[in-house]
Amino acid sequence: MDTRPAVIAIIINDNDSVTELNALLHEYADYIIGRMGIPYKQKGICIISVAIDATQDIINTLAGKIGRIKGVTAKTVYSKG
Repeated sequence: MDTRPAVIAIIINDNDSVTELNALLHEYADYIIGRMGIPYKQKGICIISVAIDATQDIINTLAGKIGRIKGVTAKTVYSKG
């Protein structure tokens, strides 16, 4: 199966969701290239970017699961090839 790199941008508005998000990312660790998290204390949010290389189905599944976590928003950007 063909894989493609993508970035999942995540904004956490509810710090109680961090544990659930980290568990989910750990579940998909084999596909994750790297991640960067930035706490934005003035706004009370965290911004995380996750670089991933997987099939489109796996990326969509992960992004969908992240988006269903209470207090979390996720958007995905795919590479062209």
